[in-house]
Amino acid sequence: MKVDTKPSIQLVEDATQELIDWAATIEHSDATYFEKAQAIAGRLGAHYRPDGLTEIGFWTPRLLAQVMRKMEIYLEVLTPLEPIDCRAVEQTVSFRRDRLFLKQEGEYHWGVVAGMRPGNREQMGSFYWLRFVDQQGNLQAIRDTIPYSMPYGVFGPAELYDMASLQQKRADLDYFKATSVRSDPLTLPRVPAPRNILQLHIGTASQEGTVEGLTRIYRQIASKLAGNLPLTPAEENYVGYDSVQLLPIEPTIEYRDEYSPESEFFVCTAEEGDDLQIKLTKPHTQDWGYDVPILGSSATNAALLGSLRPDELVDFIATLHNFPTGPIQIIYDLVYGHADNQSELLLHRQFLKGPNMYGQDLNHQLPTVRAMFLEMQRRKINTGADGVRIDGGQDFRFFNPLSGLVEYDDAYLLAMSDVVQDIEGHQRLLFTIFEDGRPWPAEGWEDISTYRELIHLKPESFQWGPLIFAHNTPALQKFWDRKWRRVCEVIFEGDHWITGCGNHDTVRRGNQIPLDAQINWNLGSTLPEVLNNAYDNPAVTLWVYGFSPGLPMDFINATMHAPWMFFRNTDERYGVKVVSEEIGFLDWQVTPELYDAPESFSRLKSLGFSQLEELREFGRALQVAMTEKDYNLAEVVQACQFCLGDNTDQCDIEPLKKLNKPEMVNFLKGLTLEKLKSFALMFMEDCYELCNVSHYEDKLDAARTEYNLSLRRFRHAHPWLGHNLAGIDRFNKISDEERTVYYGVRSNPDDHDQQIAIVAHMGGEPIKVTVGDWLQLDMNEWQVAIASPGLDGGDRLADLRCFELADSQAVLLKRVAKPE
Repeated sequence: MKVDTKPSIQLVEDATQELIDWAATIEHSDATYFEKAQAIAGRLGAHYRPDGLTEIGFWTPRLLAQVMRKMEIYLEVLTPLEPIDCRAVEQTVSFRRDRLFLKQEGEYHWGVVAGMRPGNREQMGSFYWLRFVDQQGNLQAIRDTIPYSMPYGVFGPAELYDMASLQQKRADLDYFKATSVRSDPLTLPRVPAPRNILQLHIGTASQEGTVEGLTRIYRQIASKLAGNLPLTPAEENYVGYDSVQLLPIEPTIEYRDEYSPESEFFVCTAEEGDDLQIKLTKPHTQDWGYDVPILGSSATNAALLGSLRPDELVDFIATLHNFPTGPIQIIYDLVYGHADNQSELLLHRQFLKGPNMYGQDLNHQLPTVRAMFLEMQRRKINTGADGVRIDGGQDFRFFNPLSGLVEYDDAYLLAMSDVVQDIEGHQRLLFTIFEDGRPWPAEGWEDISTYRELIHLKPESFQWGPLIFAHNTPALQKFWDRKWRRVCEVIFEGDHWITGCGNHDTVRRGNQIPLDAQINWNLGSTLPEVLNNAYDNPAVTLWVYGFSPGLPMDFINATMHAPWMFFRNTDERYGVKVVSEEIGFLDWQVTPELYDAPESFSRLKSLGFSQLEELREFGRALQVAMTEKDYNLAEVVQACQFCLGDNTDQCDIEPLKKLNKPEMVNFLKGLTLEKLKSFALMFMEDCYELCNVSHYEDKLDAARTEYNLSLRRFRHAHPWLGHNLAGIDRFNKISDEERTVYYGVRSNPDDHDQQIAIVAHMGGEPIKVTVGDWLQLDMNEWQVAIASPGLDGGDRLADLRCFELADSQAVLLKRVAKPE
């Protein structure tokens, strides 16, 4: 069935001239270069107006240097002529192509266009990009850098979207009205800090792996809470938080068979005049979120949207804001410190300064680029965020010719914190977290970094503290003893630090622990058990939530005891290198029983890896070969082939020689460069599926999830715990070759009769606890508030003057009125 569309798309000359005149007025004003750029940036991209016209602007500095005819630069609009099934994996759809000439004014192309169709919840809108023929006769595309919707990835055209209607209809407008009230008419309100944070990766945090999958979970939990129905252990892991921090939801890089700018999700298969057949593939990128090309970061990664509609994200946010037990804040993780190398295919070179360890440095110092990045952030947070985490603050550096030094761009970082959110006239500043480990990656950064530079500049902000940021390996013996200096910093000055132990980065670092290291086997009998209990540890959780200052954060994969690693199926170029570095995942996160499950590792099993140990052996050998051959894939493939047959003299890598066995021959004898890359892609996609938390819901320990939830609720009931220890508060440890135990006592600074005390066994052999002697407390005035599983029943804590604690056990005590 054909969709009704207007007969043609046309430039509206008078309205276009008004837009150009406005831009000229800005350009000739007395404002600074940056202020001018900020004003212009706000009108770049495509905006559907209430009068039915579409306003479009492109920054086109690359076209100034081109000597071209007018016919060679045009806006290309692609409008679907039939309904698009946003949930179809693959479909071919008829489109009409319209081309029209925008008006060039200096470095910009402007136009007001009639006839473009806006997208909304029910339908796809018109797609658009600027096209030109370069001096070599090649057709090129300039994509909208700051679009509202990119349903078919960063290499496809953007979609015109009716954002005004979306905002008007959102279900949480009352929340924004209530939270944007000004106490001072001259000052915008800033969203207050939450009490705790749950970190989620959308792709693995629900069975669907989408935003709407999370919406389903939270709506189901809300319904149960409203009906006073019990929650499952898995559902308990999602509640008790007043904020949710999403790993980056910006569009990520895409898999490139060749280093070209052609889309794999939006492909023209036939054309007859201006009637096109376009093959649409639902994006299936799988990435942890930090591999971004920057282009399109104002939109949401389409691979995370089951419906491909921006409404899906707004629905989720509204569900959190209207949660029955109180609003849950949403925090975006913003990646603006670096770009992947694919950005060279998508952005004008003025956006980039040159290569770095991630890919490309961004040119924040160019006023136009700086203004566009801030506008990109503004459009993103206007979807409804309450806070932002700014990734990699230590990466925002530049060479200052006045000082002759490489300096940190603190001014830009602070400007990110002060971007004004405006939703239907309700304006706010957002709660801000800076991840900043300067001087990372300099040698010894973990010991040198203070994690406080940006807190000093903006006291209301938070930074990732030295425990949540650093490369935590709590699966090792004596880890919490070695961290004592940093622990004390958290205790006495950590009130504006994000605290805790497990996050998206630290858990994957656990996979990199050598198997011959001094592992704390008290945590479990297998490596996966050790890792799970290291990052979801009852003693650590009690210390963080029941005693430590700061803002606690948990990671859902850690509390669900679900595997986690650094994954991306988006990299043909370095995919094998990434897999070789992440191969410890197979030891630390995968058991033979998990591997043998029919639904696990189906792709790698199809290559012949029927047993986990076979895959581990090849992975270890690949890791060594990649290092020995300096990551030269052709030489690695050749080395693998030399390890076969009777003559292995040419094989100079010992682990490869061990692969010369019948079960490995079929795979290795036909190994080519492309097959090795295919192996890496299959590895990533199999592991991605394995990390979905829904697979582990039925295996959770109900006592553990209930305990964790009770500590989160305790934290909410005692907000003074977020402050630093002071006055008569005490915190200390008992540490010897056998064990490490933390203990302490705190008082409410506003009510000294309200006191709590803890004893937390952080590792090692059991110990007899006499906390009254250690802290000079009259134990007749104290009772158990929360005890870790295994201690919360029976008579083990009947006498608080003396009781035994084993590794990972802990007790939270509260002072009660002295008996008459």
